[in-house]
Amino acid sequence: MHVVITGTNRGIGQELEHRYRVLGHDVTGTSRQGALPNQLDVTDPVSHARFAQHLNGKPIDLLICNAGVFVDKGQQLADGFPPEMWAKTFETNVTGVFLTIQSLLPNLQAATKPMIAIISSRLGSQELASGGRGYIYRASKAAVINLGRHLSADLQPSGVAVGIYHPGWVRTEMGGDDGDIDVATSAKGLIETFSTLSLDTTGCFLDYQGQTVPF
Repeated sequence: MHVVITGTNRGIGQELEHRYRVLGHDVTGTSRQGALPNQLDVTDPVSHARFAQHLNGKPIDLLICNAGVFVDKGQQLADGFPPEMWAKTFETNVTGVFLTIQSLLPNLQAATKPMIAIISSRLGSQELASGGRGYIYRASKAAVINLGRHLSADLQPSGVAVGIYHPGWVRTEMGGDDGDIDVATSAKGLIETFSTLSLDTTGCFLDYQGQTVPF
């Protein structure tokens, strides 16, 4: 199976890349700071075009859209969350996911049973909204849930399954030291959960343990 993962320079993406390699899969990991030919800035159409050209039509069995940012940590409602912070977050967490899928769609459609896994967060759930920190991050994750749902409907007729996933509150640079689980636990669970994705379950929103997360 050929697996393409964005954002593999650290955290969950790095662990997913390692585990898929250990399992014997053909893995292409990308990062914004990486070296060519696998360097990919998910916000840059030119970078997407270059990366797609490098793959040269090679089928992708599983695309994991993992690259993301959380830049509004510590911002206060009274005077924080500046417009440029909103723009940067949505550019990566939402537009970046769309551009990745758009540019690699021919590669996905060349596979037998292609799958797309979008890493979101339960913090983007409308039903679980509880207020608190990270307004921008939460809004971007809500938007990418919506994006994933619409893509699942549009891509199902062409045989591409789309799943949306909450990786857990993970102890990483992004998640912080107070997270519930480590990256190994999250990645192991995600890989098992990704394996259940099919056209019958497309549009699902699951956590790393395979449990349904409310939209």
